[in-house]
This record gives sequence, C-alpha cells and structure tokens, in this order.
Amino acid sequence: MKEPVAIIGVGRTRFGEHYELDPEDLIDEAGLMALDSAGLERKDLDACYISDYLLQVTNKIGLEEGFISQLLEMNIPIEKMRSFSSALMNACNAIEAGRYDIVLVGGMEKMTDRWSKIRDNLMLLVDHWSYYAGGTPESIHELLLREYIKEYNIRGDDRQKLMEVLAKISVKNHRNAVFNEYAHFRREIDVKRVFAAREEERRLLGLYDFAPISDGATAIILASLKKAKEYANDAVYIISSSMATDYISYPSRPYRTGFIASKIAMENALKMAKISLHDIKLLEVYDQSTVLEMISLEDLGFVKKGEAWAKLYESFENFSGFYYLDGKQIFVNTNGGLKADGNPLGATGGAQIFEVVKQLKGEAGQRQIKSDGDLTYGCVQEIEGFGTKVYVHILGREKGGK
Repeated sequence: MKEPVAIIGVGRTRFGEHYELDPEDLIDEAGLMALDSAGLERKDLDACYISDYLLQVTNKIGLEEGFISQLLEMNIPIEKMRSFSSALMNACNAIEAGRYDIVLVGGMEKMTDRWSKIRDNLMLLVDHWSYYAGGTPESIHELLLREYIKEYNIRGDDRQKLMEVLAKISVKNHRNAVFNEYAHFRREIDVKRVFAAREEERRLLGLYDFAPISDGATAIILASLKKAKEYANDAVYIISSSMATDYISYPSRPYRTGFIASKIAMENALKMAKISLHDIKLLEVYDQSTVLEMISLEDLGFVKKGEAWAKLYESFENFSGFYYLDGKQIFVNTNGGLKADGNPLGATGGAQIFEVVKQLKGEAGQRQIKSDGDLTYGCVQEIEGFGTKVYVHILGREKGGK
C-alpha cells in the first residue's frame, strides 16, 4: 500500500435468524450505525462497495447496486463483490488511487430465507465434483481433519487430545460470544455437549464444531488519510491487505493439511505492512469449523505445521482467554468467531473487522482483552470457498512500517 487507508466508522446488526426483516432493513441498520460512528451523512459518501454471496438466490435481488442506490436515494458509484474482504480490498485500491476519499463498504446476507435449500447452495462454493458426489459443506472439513491426522500420524492418546482441543475451541468461542451483544449464540456450552453431538452424528465432527446459518449485515466507513484527519482523531488503519488463491478442488491440491493460500496471503500482508508476526497479538480467523481455527494458526505462521493441536492442548490446561504460543499471548476470535458470532457469508468479514477495530480502540466492553503489552495490531483472515481464496488484512493503531 502506498498510504494506509483509515477506518473511521463501523456498524453491524445482530447476527441470527431474522425472518421478520428484509435485506434492506439489515444493511440500513448497519450502514446508519457506521455513518453515525464516523459523524457522516449519506451525502458525504463518494462510493459504495457491497458484498453478498446469495441474495440473488435467497431474495431474488439481481442487481444489488440499484438496490443500494434506491435505499440510499443517491446515484454514486456502487460496486458489488462476493465477500466483504473483496469489497474492502477494492475500496482500498480506489482510495489509494485517489479516485475517492470516503467510501462505505457493506455486506449483507439473508440465508435463512432459503433454509430448505441453503446447504445445497453452499455446496456450490466448493467444487462441482464434490457437489455431484453429494459432498456436504461439513464433510470436506472432516476430510481435512482426517488428512491432518494421517499426515502427522496422530494416534492413541494424542488423537484424543486433538479431539479435546477442537471441542475446547468451540467452548472458548461460545464463552467469548456471551459478552458480544451482536452474536448469534450468547450462551456457553461444555465439552461434554460437543462430544455428545459428535457421537450422535457418528462422525469426528458434530453440530458444535461448525458455524451456524445466519442472517445479518455489517458496514465500515473508509477514508483517505487527508479526510480521516477531518473526522477522526483515533482512526484505525488498514496497513495491508493481501489475497491468494488455490485450486477449487480440495482433493486435487498437492497440499491438503491446511490452506496454502492462507500462508501466502499472510506472508505478503506482513511484507506490505513492514511488521513482523510477533507484533500481532489479536486474530480473527475464519472458523467455519473448529478444525479451521486450529489449522489457520499453522497456516498464518503462529505455530509450526502439525504442532497446533499440542500447543493448544497446553494452552487449554490453564486457559486464561488466550493461547500461549512461542512465548507470547495470542487472542483468537474474541467476538466468538464464526462459530458463535454467526456466519452470514457476505457480512462475516465485516464483523471480523468490526471486532478488531473495537479491540484496538479499547471499545470492546466486557470482552476487551488485556494483553501483556500494548495492543497495536490485529489481523483478519477471511476465506472464500474451502481455502480457494483467502484474504488477510492487518489493521493497526499505527501506520506500520518499522
């Protein structure tokens, strides 16, 4: 990045089952909150970048740009992407190029409006071979876990420890969500419940290992550095954004014990930000399953390959709200992650950004982390498909570059 883009406002709805609300109700709530937090009005916006995966299917909204234009009663440039991170990256590029000064990035999804068919739609985000073979969204996560167990020869007591770690990840994220007023699930669970759900399914992974189907919307206001100084004294900066891709077919990939796209995106993001991995203490990772939270720590470089389960097992023995990795505290998914905060696809990345901004500004309330040093940087990982496309954003209270 030539110059970091500032986040001067954030907003979101509660995630959950919003049968009574239309998509415009959700994005309106999130967008107004973001504008209000930035001290702006609609007329101040130069452009909008929005995201959703499935509104064309779930709500028969075919041209989202016109939908948003009508909602705003404005004729500004509006572009639609699939994921929030894609919308965010394109908005940042436009601001860096000097095209716009103030941009709203928003995401929304109404997945429960197509409840009976939504899992069938989600299968299309993997690959058509898996789709026609009847592969469910959950089955491919179990394939990843089996590959991991096989590759690192995890057997006997170690395998039991691995399964306990995955259960405790779920328990940890539900506990974090108790203090998140916007979360889909604000109740604690225990390890016994996680194992009972697995036994009921007769699989390695059960109900409590996966993120739910959610509705919701998120929005952030981006500004150039020049404009940010006019509106905010405590802006959070996007000091780097990176993206990498991989084969759409998971079984065809030469590397199947994690996501190579996450590794590449993180390495490039760190180079762009000119900081080191050790500067980051706060992570929001894309935990569509408990397996992905564990493996993402390896892919992003915080743990050596094949060692995350053992390191997390040690951390959970005397757990105090963070993982202790390589001699430092790492706070992961403080909002409850996708697992408990919810996962309305087009809006999910915005919730991750929302959480990191709140934490960096010390505005996270009861879930505000207390680290063993200054909290200066946070990292967000968003995944499209099953590791097919991975975005990594590094946010900071400083502009990076050491």
